[in-house]
Amino acid sequence: MSLQEQFDTAAENIKKLKSRPSDADLLEIYALFKQGTVGDANPADKPGMLDLKGKAKFQAWSGKKGMSKEDAQKAYIAKAQTLIDSLGLQ
Repeated sequence: MSLQEQFDTAAENIKKLKSRPSDADLLEIYALFKQGTVGDANPADKPGMLDLKGKAKFQAWSGKKGMSKEDAQKAYIAKAQTLIDSLGLQ
């Protein structure tokens, strides 16, 4: 299975977790997903001060700056597997 196929499978499995991951885990998964699909965050897209959720997500994604898409996808797959092992699938 190719890296992209593994990444897509992990992304589908994340949606099937039995329970909701912690906020920190959700931010990590979000940041790795965005880095693995889009690449580095664009500072021009930074949300406004009052959008606290959007700001937290953007900061998590910005923290992955410089990570290659392939490395981000590998890290995403590993993080997803950790969450699946601990929380299980539906």
